[in-house]
Amino acid sequence: MDSSGTGSKRDKRYASAALALQGVVADGQTLAVGGFGLCGIPEALIAALRDSGVSGLTVISNNAGVDGFGLGQLLATRQIRKMISSYVGENKEFERQFLAGELELEFNPQGTLAERLRAGGAGIPAFFTATGYGTVVAEGKETREFDGRHYVMETALRADVALVKAWKADEAGNLLFRRTARNFNPACAMAGKVCIAEVEEVVPVGSIDPDQVHLPGIYVHRIVHNPTPEKRIEQRTVRQEAN
Repeated sequence: MDSSGTGSKRDKRYASAALALQGVVADGQTLAVGGFGLCGIPEALIAALRDSGVSGLTVISNNAGVDGFGLGQLLATRQIRKMISSYVGENKEFERQFLAGELELEFNPQGTLAERLRAGGAGIPAFFTATGYGTVVAEGKETREFDGRHYVMETALRADVALVKAWKADEAGNLLFRRTARNFNPACAMAGKVCIAEVEEVVPVGSIDPDQVHLPGIYVHRIVHNPTPEKRIEQRTVRQEAN
């Protein structure tokens, strides 16, 4: 990498999360952030986003982390204006802000959220789903009947910036995810106009078998190497040893 933090045109690495966000994030943007609970979240990028001071953000993410970690850090600093989410039950500050009318919330059934992101990345403007018909989820949305069953029209989600976490990348941005940490990350990456990936390992181009690539580098614009993420467990439960 050169002194600016980037390498050649083919090398998408940046020297730090802060440098990777420079010139990309701004007030009032919509961000798609990968992760499920605290599994597969871009920890370093979220912390750098907090430190950048950008505000008025709309964040698309399955949930909002926990108090003091993950996206919970951005709630604490009041940088998030609106969440587009599925599950938010692990964050007391989220609850407080929402009930006080300080935070906008657009709830989605989990599968609908995933499909809205996938549709955004695929260039599909909207789709029909039976999920949510006849509930508050369908309020204000177009509905239609197909073959005797009722459906709700859901619009695609696109983001100005996607922040994702992967296990391994090559210098061109081809990504591999590890087990359940894949979750929403590929869909978020494809839905973002600019995608920044935080990874634990970086290898030379050609080191990854093309058949093993989970997300092609064409979707990834910048890479940040974070070899030692904290990887907190959202709810740690243990069984007591028998006497």
